[in-house]
Amino acid sequence: MTPPGATSARSGAGAAPVAGPAGPLAPLPADVRLVLDPGVRRHRDGRVLVGGAPLRALRLTPAGRAAVEALLAGEAHGEAARTLGRRLVDAGLAHPRPPASPRLADVTVVVPVRDRPAALDRCLAAVGAGVPVVVVDDGSAEPASVRAVALRHGATVLRREPSGGPAAARNAALAAVATALVAFLDSDCAPEPGWLTTTAAHFADPLVGAVAPRVQPEAVRRGAPARKRYAEARSPLDMGGRGSAVVPGGRVPYVPTAALVVRRTALGDGFDAGLRHGEDVDLVWRLHDAGWRVRLEPRATVRHAEPDTWRALLARRHAYGTSAAPLSRRHPGRLAPLAVRPGAAAVAALLLAPRPRSAAALAAVQGAALARRLRRTGVPAATALPWPARAGADTLVGVGRAATMLAGPALVAALCVRRARVPAIALLAAPPLHEWARRRPRLDPVRWTAACVADDVAYGLGVWRGCLVQRTAAPLRPRWR
Repeated sequence: MTPPGATSARSGAGAAPVAGPAGPLAPLPADVRLVLDPGVRRHRDGRVLVGGAPLRALRLTPAGRAAVEALLAGEAHGEAARTLGRRLVDAGLAHPRPPASPRLADVTVVVPVRDRPAALDRCLAAVGAGVPVVVVDDGSAEPASVRAVALRHGATVLRREPSGGPAAARNAALAAVATALVAFLDSDCAPEPGWLTTTAAHFADPLVGAVAPRVQPEAVRRGAPARKRYAEARSPLDMGGRGSAVVPGGRVPYVPTAALVVRRTALGDGFDAGLRHGEDVDLVWRLHDAGWRVRLEPRATVRHAEPDTWRALLARRHAYGTSAAPLSRRHPGRLAPLAVRPGAAAVAALLLAPRPRSAAALAAVQGAALARRLRRTGVPAATALPWPARAGADTLVGVGRAATMLAGPALVAALCVRRARVPAIALLAAPPLHEWARRRPRLDPVRWTAACVADDVAYGLGVWRGCLVQRTAAPLRPRWR
């Protein structure tokens, strides 16, 4: 991570660098309680913590162990303990639980919209009274309808002509914002009660620059069409129900601005208006590079209306794919389709061969070596031994998804070649079936797999299209760790 106060080396044309948080690294606020990440395992009577993203082992002194217990109980008031808490949060080993904040007077909601007055009406009704709202009409064909809906809910209306896209529309509202926080909300979203107070509470931490609620599809009834059940389980806007730091290359690498609360002083000039898609990824990564912390807070929820047809759903994924190339120019090295380690890649290659016994033997050797290296940290051998096998399986899934996105038609053609059939089936089916087992969607494995493959191919075609326009192959090249 770049030190606080620094800016990204290449922020991209049209996007001014955001300002970083002032001063040295600050301890956590005194009233913030911590909870350990669900993936963290405690060993040696709590003196060794294993978890985080990337995976790490942290050995604590007796005083450190006592400080962790105080942080978990919300009773750590000393600076040393709160500094340790900051390190745990930054490592992804723990997550903050600030007390609820009624700071609605410090927030302005900004809603960009182009037509869709009915969706805007639903959105503003869900926002409710008590918070200032700025609606930016981004070149609607019937501006009178949009204006009437906004005024009925007491919102301020700004008109842009012609349409410049969501990034330009959000930027246009910033001059009208006088509050400490800005909550960006898309017009096809409906926030659930408490979303602002829950997210705003995190800004008591002076290093927090942005907080995203969980953006979930609208709940669908039993027996709904397959498309709706698929979108319910695999919306690209839903970053999951597990609280997390948002870090490039991490478990949650970005959050969408369909719903995002940002510190006004961190925004600078706002979004890169040259990006029609991916402007949210660019902003989040510029905030991170400037030293701000960005968090996903799934205890706050916003519902999002998903596309009405398969064609619209796949067209959206294709459009998102086109952003990979321009983002790769602004953020070199971060748009690789896959990041792999040589050891895990070797295990995955043997699984594809298919030579499962050789893969198991190699993973066992790697596990034994890892356990020996970690012995001095206090990590039990039984914990470390399975890691290489798990990394190999995860790499196989990652390779399969990247191959489906970027070479899906070639994989389908390989099904007709006898010698290539088994690895092609593995690459196509492993990622969707892995997701199906983890998510348990309300869709059978066959239709789920077919939908996932179509979804990933649509995104990959967008990546190829963007690469051709931008004349770069950066989003097509894997990255070795």
